[in-house]
Amino acid sequence: MTKAFRLIASTGIHKGDREYQQDQVALISHQRHNGCVLGVVADGMGGRSGGRKASDQVMMTAKQLFERYAPDTDDAVAMLKQLVEEAHTVIKLTAISAEQEPHSTLAAFLINPGGDCHWVHAGDSRIYHFRGAKLVKRTTDHSYVQTLVDKGELTEEEANVHPQSNILMGCLGTEEVPPVSQHYIPQLGPGDSLIACSDGVWHYFSPSEMGSALSMLSPREATEFLIQKARSRAHGGGDNLSLVIVKLEALA
Repeated sequence: MTKAFRLIASTGIHKGDREYQQDQVALISHQRHNGCVLGVVADGMGGRSGGRKASDQVMMTAKQLFERYAPDTDDAVAMLKQLVEEAHTVIKLTAISAEQEPHSTLAAFLINPGGDCHWVHAGDSRIYHFRGAKLVKRTTDHSYVQTLVDKGELTEEEANVHPQSNILMGCLGTEEVPPVSQHYIPQLGPGDSLIACSDGVWHYFSPSEMGSALSMLSPREATEFLIQKARSRAHGGGDNLSLVIVKLEALA
């Protein structure tokens, strides 16, 4: 990676029009390795107690594993896979004492000091990689409507307004083993940005709108803009919103 760069970042969370908050978001800087960061979004489901317990467990597991992670010697792919599997197991154990069945999505990206990036997701929380305003790659939802898109039976736009768009084909805390989808970016550079967000955010934006916001605004400004615009477009029926943005900026 070019030496003359810096990471600038922001997180945002909002209850939306729901009675309670079940999303969780975190951006963690490694205590021992400068330039190593982990961004995590978890969208909890399963009623007031269940959903929050599930997303809490995702965050706790992420922090514990990242604290032990050593970018020079450890395998980032294995660590992120372990994050999904361990959080899934803990959530299932939590269900024994929970009032309702706790489930959660997970979307996490890990940036190493050298500028390589790994991500993992399960469910329909998303991660987007932009270069300037242009979308390079995003995650593919583990959802019913995504299977219809894959078959060519729906367009992305139709899937977004489909009445069964909230049905997941896999997430953490279910009886089935959760899906683990991973991606590797060999080298991030100045002008690149990453955003992980719950469906309460991405549902209201096209990739081009999101890319424009990220390229033109600072992470903090983009966070505030995306939450405000999503709230406006929800017309009083919005879900919880959570997002984490990391942007690489060239130094003069």
